[in-house]
Amino acid sequence: MNLIKAIVDRQDAYMAWRRNLHAHPELAYQEHRTSDFVAAKLTEFGIPVTRGLGKTGVVGSLTSGIGTRRIGLRADMDALPLQELNKFEHCSREPGTMHACGHDGHTVMLLAAAEYLARTRDFDGTIHFIFQPAEEGEAGAKAMMKDGLFTRFPVDGVFGLHNWPWLAPGHFVVRNGPMMAAMDIFEATLRGRGGHAAQPHLTVDPIVVASLLIQSWQTVISRNVDPLESAVVSVTQIHAGNAWAVIPEEVVLRGTVRTFNPDVQQKIEHRLQEIGQGIAVAHQCNFDWRYERRFPPTVNSPRETEWAAQAASRVFGEQGIRRDVAPSMGSEDFGWMLLEQPGNYAWIGSGGSGDCLLHNPYYDFNDEIIPAGASYWVTLAQQFLHNVALS
Repeated sequence: MNLIKAIVDRQDAYMAWRRNLHAHPELAYQEHRTSDFVAAKLTEFGIPVTRGLGKTGVVGSLTSGIGTRRIGLRADMDALPLQELNKFEHCSREPGTMHACGHDGHTVMLLAAAEYLARTRDFDGTIHFIFQPAEEGEAGAKAMMKDGLFTRFPVDGVFGLHNWPWLAPGHFVVRNGPMMAAMDIFEATLRGRGGHAAQPHLTVDPIVVASLLIQSWQTVISRNVDPLESAVVSVTQIHAGNAWAVIPEEVVLRGTVRTFNPDVQQKIEHRLQEIGQGIAVAHQCNFDWRYERRFPPTVNSPRETEWAAQAASRVFGEQGIRRDVAPSMGSEDFGWMLLEQPGNYAWIGSGGSGDCLLHNPYYDFNDEIIPAGASYWVTLAQQFLHNVALS
């Protein structure tokens, strides 16, 4: 790989920053310590800082030369509501909260790039370093945009980067078009008639109805969606009862839907509600329904994808660039930014063994890839702002 030596030489410092953040994770819109850390580092680098977009978001803006082009580089900062099971020294000190997706590493890769660019100023234009809160299902990108992110800090392109444990270090995934799926959430409440577990004939048991409903929902993909389309329906929560001998009054089901095609998204939403209402009526239950379209699909634009590919090829070499990887059914609220601005969202290899997957209680970001990610950010900004011809 063609890494920037000055960044490689600072790797120990960057690893210390990353492990500091890992030990002090914060949930969506609570990233106060993390935001303080980011703002302090940017200020130390001599980069003007704006805070408070999306509650805890931070933007650092750096201008060099006379160029009028502008680029946005985005990292996410929040952690997950998950109990860490690692035992190393830098494991989470916050019970029930963990950096299990690598946002600590994403933050440090962008800080490392900001430090280098602020010192060298080897670019011509403006870079907005966007540190976003609340990516994990809470739409922090949308919140920052609502607070004027792209009106106050206009860009000609915006770029995101995520570590990918399924891919070995030294590899980089870039693709045009859909990269991550849309994420919708749903909540269904089934209300029956509670009573004694020894007298079920005197009750309307919502647990039995819920079990029928969950099984029926699984037919939506197999029997209502074109087999050539990609979609997922997952029930992820079941809440009911708290006693051995009591049939509860109600059951609450929650879950998520992942799609790429808006027509498929609409069909699934309609069928989930229709099936839920039908089964509830058939079994004498009341049915309350809530459905929310939380994230749009993350769809990369063609020209910006080529900018990303060209920068990545300089860092990782042509042999390290992968364009043949299928999009993920996971979701990313960077999709909100790509609805408003052209840009690209890419994956950087961080593992390859499958031993340390995202959202796992044993996950830890691979510090060895910090120089690679930072070198990519620097190269991308330099080429984009110098408007180097795309090869």
